[in-house]
Amino acid sequence: MGPAAEPSRIVLCPTCGKRVKWTATNPWRPFCSERCKLIDLGAWASESYRIEGDVETDDHPSETGDSGSS
Repeated sequence: MGPAAEPSRIVLCPTCGKRVKWTATNPWRPFCSERCKLIDLGAWASESYRIEGDVETDDHPSETGDSGSS
């Protein structure tokens, strides 16, 4: 007796909203296509998406970091 077939889970593509089967045979999951995956990647790269939180920059040395002098 073989393993029971699991039902396919349906998710919505984060880019276009199309219904997509979440299976191991879909190389772009959770996206519907390579195009939607690349659109999402481009949005992250152009900083269109942001994660809320405190902004930390490397412009100022940290108070606990090395000041560069001995």
